[in-house]
Amino acid sequence: MVIFDMAKHEFGIMDTAPIWGERYDAYEPQKYHCIAVHDDDIVNILSAFDNVDCYWHTFDVPKKGLAYYGVTLIPPTSHKYFISVMENITELSACKALFERAGIEHKFIIHFGI
Repeated sequence: MVIFDMAKHEFGIMDTAPIWGERYDAYEPQKYHCIAVHDDDIVNILSAFDNVDCYWHTFDVPKKGLAYYGVTLIPPTSHKYFISVMENITELSACKALFERAGIEHKFIIHFGI
């Protein structure tokens, strides 16, 4: 019998801000000490981020919301909105805490989609 891992998203704090012209396509959750969040928990709130400023794969590509299947760079200016959406969702408490810490440190968050 084969057991498949549940689809997940991973969020981590970037030690340094993204650099213009550099792509962040490599899947490196260990580099950013990422925490995993089940896809079911993200799908339920995904549309809430449709108008939130982010960058997809590179600082050169400003977009809105999460790159569901890719890499999202989330600037400190967007953290409060993410926190407000996760506020009362127990399953997202660790992710909310990560956003709070990144906000205090004024650091970008990297998101690896499914």
